[in-house]
Amino acid sequence: MTHPRSILLGAQAGAFSLPVCDHYSGVEARMRKSLALQAEMAEEFGACVFDVTLDCEDGAPVGGEAEHAQLVIELALAAAPQARVAVRVHPVGHAAFDADVATIAGRAGHRLCHLMVPKVESVADVQRAAAALDAAGATALPLHVLIESPAAIHRAFDIAAHPRVQSLSFGLMDFVSAHGGAIPAHGMSIEGQFSHPLVIRAKLEMASACHAHGKVPSHCVVTEFKDLEALGAAARKAATELGYTRMWSIHPDQIRPILAAFAPLAREVDTAAALIERAMAADWAPVQFEGRLHDRASYRYFWQVLERAHQTGLALPDAVQRHFAEPAALGH
Repeated sequence: MTHPRSILLGAQAGAFSLPVCDHYSGVEARMRKSLALQAEMAEEFGACVFDVTLDCEDGAPVGGEAEHAQLVIELALAAAPQARVAVRVHPVGHAAFDADVATIAGRAGHRLCHLMVPKVESVADVQRAAAALDAAGATALPLHVLIESPAAIHRAFDIAAHPRVQSLSFGLMDFVSAHGGAIPAHGMSIEGQFSHPLVIRAKLEMASACHAHGKVPSHCVVTEFKDLEALGAAARKAATELGYTRMWSIHPDQIRPILAAFAPLAREVDTAAALIERAMAADWAPVQFEGRLHDRASYRYFWQVLERAHQTGLALPDAVQRHFAEPAALGH
């Protein structure tokens, strides 16, 4: 039987299915704990519900970049086979960038789900990163990029169009700082990042660029990591108002609230499963369902509801669960 993804995901749909949470850690003890937590939650939910990104940009001590890269390689190679492990390297303009990519992608590229490149300003930066990956032998490793300045936001559509790019992330702190005081510090807060016009405009522009090219928009961090209620509210705004399908976590306590915020409601899952089952029985021809006419345009939406349910660890009805054991449904 043809898998629903091959039928329903067209040029204007998301080209990639990724976990909704990307968890960052850069200190050795926290990196090890993050990988252990990922394995525990994968067993709990029956799916790998968040990525772990090992951080070389802010995690590596100045002067100790090479040693930190070696540690990251060891952790990535030692991770469980089903683990989703990524690495954030230094920016393309940093002296450690070439060594980062050559050693990390060269030795552990086959174990990574993607490589994150920060402070990407243009397509030229993406091209340089892709060339470095190719030179390291990691020719199939996807790139995720951080958009962190007004100029990068201006070029976001071109950056998202690059075939090697899988996801764009919004870098709030650097974006605010890049305005030279024109955006107050409040713009970096949990309230200000959802109210300042320039920040909101940038978030919307980046999300739109991703959706225009079938890439995954990833929302920025919330630094008030102890206020989990506020974090949940921020994640829901990102998911329901700003068009984001993924979000960063910087503390283990943030992971579950992000999963809950991005998860569809149980009634949405039940409706989606029933409609997709009806559509498959009709060989994807138009059907009537609950008083409405549906065709492949709406089937695509409801299939994506099921994808998101799976990515957030929700239980799926048996009729559709089988599709998520097949390679076509996994996060690539």
